[in-house]
Amino acid sequence: MNKYPLAAAVALGLALVGCDKQKSEQASEEVALETQEQKVSYIIAEDMAKRLKSQDVELDPQVVLMALDDVANDRESRISDEDKQQVIAVFQEEMQAKQKQMLADQEKEFKAKAEQNLTEGKAFLEENAKKEGVVTTDSGLQYKVIREGTGDSPSADSTVEVDYKGTLIDGTEFDSSYARGEPVQFPVNGVIKGWTEALQMMKEGAKWELYIPSDLAYGPGGAGGLIGPNATLIFEVELHKANVQADGGEESSEGEQQPEGTQGEGAGDEGAQEE
Repeated sequence: MNKYPLAAAVALGLALVGCDKQKSEQASEEVALETQEQKVSYIIAEDMAKRLKSQDVELDPQVVLMALDDVANDRESRISDEDKQQVIAVFQEEMQAKQKQMLADQEKEFKAKAEQNLTEGKAFLEENAKKEGVVTTDSGLQYKVIREGTGDSPSADSTVEVDYKGTLIDGTEFDSSYARGEPVQFPVNGVIKGWTEALQMMKEGAKWELYIPSDLAYGPGGAGGLIGPNATLIFEVELHKANVQADGGEESSEGEQQPEGTQGEGAGDEGAQEE
């Protein structure tokens, strides 16, 4: 049995992209992944096959194996260097065209989703405003008091401690401190506008439900993941401490964790503050 170098093993992995389902199933049944060499071979081939598949690259497995055999037996290439350059140039142009089309399709889909979310969000807020107990502020933020608080209210410069649950208007939950079993601490002025406004109106011990329009959340850019462009967000918020430092706690940036979907608009990393 010929022993192929690493590059050949990678090329063999590329060939797997073009294999049909039946051949792939047979391979998985016939080859036992027991030795270190077998496992490394599988991992490398799997990784390269996934990369090519994600880029929509199609290869002829028989031709790939033929090239492997030629190299292993020191045969001359069946394609001249000049022809290789021409073929690869055409291939690169085709791949660039595919990439351009893929990006255009993604942008079109993103814009369509943004329009859909904006329309659905406005309709939701219009109906929600009519419900008993729902208050709408001048900014468009809506809230409902579940439980009144009796303590102090935080300022924009305070670091608060809260429990919360965040959902989309269809009820999809995207984050919850309750699920993790511990509250979080974060600066009031370091989160999205809807949270910053609401927290300063709450009193320590209060529990509110917030209905945040997209312009007070992440706007047309979205936040990635479940929070799409122009998404209206709903939060159940329980304010435990209005000012962590005033209550004798030690404020630590390392210990602060902002709820998903509350970071300032445009912030990429959790804990990033609104500019």
